[in-house]
Amino acid sequence: MAVITINPALYNQQLSEKKNTISAQFARFGANNIEVFASEEKHYRQRAEFRVWHEGDDLYHIMFDQQTKQKIRVEQFDPAAPVIFALMPRLIEELKSQEVLRRKLFQIDYLSSLSGEILVSMLYHKPLDDEWEQAITALKEKLSHEFKIDFIGRARKQKVILGNDYVVEQLDVAGKKLIYQQVENSFTQPNAKVNQKMLEWALDISQHLENDLLELYCGNGNFSIALAPAFNRVLATEISKSSVASAQFNIKANNIDNLDIIRMSSEEFTLAMKGEQEFSRLKGIDLSSYNCQSILVDPPRAGLDTETTKLVQNYDNILYISCNPDTLERDLDALTTTHKVERFAIFDQFPYTHHIESGVFLTRK
Repeated sequence: MAVITINPALYNQQLSEKKNTISAQFARFGANNIEVFASEEKHYRQRAEFRVWHEGDDLYHIMFDQQTKQKIRVEQFDPAAPVIFALMPRLIEELKSQEVLRRKLFQIDYLSSLSGEILVSMLYHKPLDDEWEQAITALKEKLSHEFKIDFIGRARKQKVILGNDYVVEQLDVAGKKLIYQQVENSFTQPNAKVNQKMLEWALDISQHLENDLLELYCGNGNFSIALAPAFNRVLATEISKSSVASAQFNIKANNIDNLDIIRMSSEEFTLAMKGEQEFSRLKGIDLSSYNCQSILVDPPRAGLDTETTKLVQNYDNILYISCNPDTLERDLDALTTTHKVERFAIFDQFPYTHHIESGVFLTRK
């Protein structure tokens, strides 16, 4: 049995170690004055996923030790956002006494927002029948007295939604409230308060830029929505259908009228920009009408592919958000042949871990 606790007394030390690691790794690029954006010391994760373990009448969340692969019983999870932290033991107690809800349950995923909404996904190794749906409906009604909660049941070829399959987040960015739909199983930044700091940092840089912005890997419009007021027009690309749908929701919710999002991969967009291939998804969008002098990229851990790197180098100003220092270092080797690093920041999305989120602003030499 275990309680996943964290020691806030160690937080500043671990954050300082991250800064020192990044400073040493990127010193050759002129990253001398690294900006550091700290996290809350506890209750900072808006997403959490746990396997579920059955032991006689007992039922509990578990995690696996990354080194030993041994299971760890989780009674309390300090990194969890307040609403997840409060719900976890309540939900387990309710499930223990309801055979139809606990039987063949193997995973519970939590998605919450700063605005207090929570979505719980329950994954099963059994078909979800009418009896299950009646039981989960009753549980939702009971817990709704304490939580603004929706449920999703998942089984093989089944997805049963009770309420919405998303939460609506509200972020405070430079004194302005921004609204974001965040859908189950789609990527969102897990540490919402650090995400606010990332957006403010990017917005601060963008205030001094001009003309239009191109963004690759835009997700649900996390950066696009926040930065749109700083540019004449914004063109953004994203390959995920669900993320593009959320981005369109967010454009409307935030009354943004200068942002177009197209569903394309960065590789496809590169081919379109070079005139090497035509895409029906670009119908009605005149790429030549954009005067993009700035580009923002927020790639997956693999970083930029070679052709996208060449495309990025065509822009005067580059904002690069990275979740992997090693691929960022590789990409900067190429980008700094044409550009120089002006600002470098780290954002502590994942306290008490080795993971580091970075932001780099480059301008043409």
